[in-house]
Amino acid sequence: MIERMTKYSFILPSGDDGKFLEELARTGLVDITRSSKPVDAGSSALLASKEETDKVIKGLEKADWSEDECYEEILAAVKPTSADNVLETAKAALSRLTDLLAASESARKEMKKVLVWGDFDSEKISELADLGYKTRFYCVSKKKYDPAWAGIHPLQEIADDGKNVWFVTISDDSGYDLPVEECPAPVASVQDVQEKSDSIRKDLIACKAELMSLREHLPLLRHQSETLAEELQLYLAQAGAGKAAEGYVTTFEGFAPTKDTEVLDKVFDGMGVIWFKEDAVKADNPPIQFKGNRLTRMFTVLTDMYGRPVYDEFDPTPYISIFFTLFFAMCMGDAGYGLMLLAIGLGAKKMLGNLAPLVTFLGGATVVMGIILHTFFGMDLSTAAWVPQWMKSCMIKGQVAGYDAQMLFSILIGVVHISIAMVLKAVYSVRRSGLKGSLGSLGWTLLIVGGVVVAAFALLGVISSSVTKVIVIVLGIISAAGIFLFNDPDRSIFKNIGSGLYETYNTVTGLLGDVLSYLRLYALGLAGGMLGNAFNSLGTSLIQDKMTAVGLASCILILVLGHVLNLAMCCLGAFVHPLRLNFLEFFKNSGYEGTGRIYSPLTSENITKE
Repeated sequence: MIERMTKYSFILPSGDDGKFLEELARTGLVDITRSSKPVDAGSSALLASKEETDKVIKGLEKADWSEDECYEEILAAVKPTSADNVLETAKAALSRLTDLLAASESARKEMKKVLVWGDFDSEKISELADLGYKTRFYCVSKKKYDPAWAGIHPLQEIADDGKNVWFVTISDDSGYDLPVEECPAPVASVQDVQEKSDSIRKDLIACKAELMSLREHLPLLRHQSETLAEELQLYLAQAGAGKAAEGYVTTFEGFAPTKDTEVLDKVFDGMGVIWFKEDAVKADNPPIQFKGNRLTRMFTVLTDMYGRPVYDEFDPTPYISIFFTLFFAMCMGDAGYGLMLLAIGLGAKKMLGNLAPLVTFLGGATVVMGIILHTFFGMDLSTAAWVPQWMKSCMIKGQVAGYDAQMLFSILIGVVHISIAMVLKAVYSVRRSGLKGSLGSLGWTLLIVGGVVVAAFALLGVISSSVTKVIVIVLGIISAAGIFLFNDPDRSIFKNIGSGLYETYNTVTGLLGDVLSYLRLYALGLAGGMLGNAFNSLGTSLIQDKMTAVGLASCILILVLGHVLNLAMCCLGAFVHPLRLNFLEFFKNSGYEGTGRIYSPLTSENITKE
């Protein structure tokens, strides 16, 4: 359910707004209406400082050189660093690291170029030039190279890798040349480049050592980032305030849960400000906070993926918690995979964080649904002799009217899901627009949901065929009146009929596609079970004829890797497709908008600590 909100308005002298917001932050209960982007130079500066601090934090967090080939040298060069001006020191070191890494890469490429020429004395070449001898450098393919060129000019082969030949020529004829393109002369010798590379490497080790030592100040930097975030939050709240009375007073608007009004009333009375309160309405666009229990709180993250409801909408989280769990378990469809998810949820709580309870819950649901769909690691439980009879009696198997029972079960779940969505749409339409303005929606709900209920009673034998016929006729007449005649009481009857016909076409074609979409629950569960069974057959085939150590090891390897891969693929499908059925089919038929904003009260951890 959606928590009811109270709207607060505050009036105070303009000079007191900073102190007021700090006191308000201590309550941690009021969501102040404010801009979420920089509104002026002051907020821009705060945001830039926070982004700069966060960038340095990320840089230092990456400064873990335990896998570096020079780790021992880096560790030996580490020295304690002062906490004074640690941000600027770390910024400079990170910038220097970027430059040194670029220089190191440049030196590596340069070494690659000069290495082929070997180590030579550039001064000797200069001395030859002073004596009138011209030295030229060449690199040609092996096919183009002609050893006879040595008879034209003095020539010295430098290297030959089987594809190319590197050589130099020398002559006192400055205009001499060979019939191949000359390449640039090496700018330095191997020794020169090696000395340069060694110098860069030394500086790089020193820089990495400095960054490694600066990592001890990460808690301080994180604290600075949090402080800047709080200052920015306060500043934006202050900058979003309205000015009145020629700038002498400031007005604020905020929202808080109605259940906290008694506490807040006492706090505001002690602040010495003028304040008013009233019940929030949709036009105020109040933030949305959910009243949740342990079950629904796990699924709030899924609701937020689509968007929170507006203030006069319903909370979809309880419905998502039920149907997403059911859909997920049906798509997985394997009790063995459910046990694996249970183990992951219970054994990886730290890694999964807040998602651990959700994974555990979904794993448990998959175990139950896997038993109902009689699949365990790709094996058919309905034929297993070790499965008790009472458990087999709970399984969905066989055919109904010539169709697979599990397929019909998926369609039945879809019909129920969409029916609940249509009932919600009708109920909230009456709340918003009143009974008169909701006759069209009520007509469709009565026709479809009522028809489903009547059909269910008739199939179960609760009502006779004659009574069913009468009820269907009555439902049809009443529904038709709402759909075609009174869908909008403010329009003429002819416009309503035309609108009703158009709506009928869209609804009928849309509902058919929506219901058939739920076949994916059956298809995904069936595909996962078949793939798991395929891995079982492939693995056991290696040990059917003769049990050997190699065959047994290969069988275990195929079974483990196959089922782990199948589990990963099943989890992906079981997450995406149930979300689609909730976000598209359910939300569309329920009229859910999901454009509300999350309740985010003004807080300050530093102030709380003080």
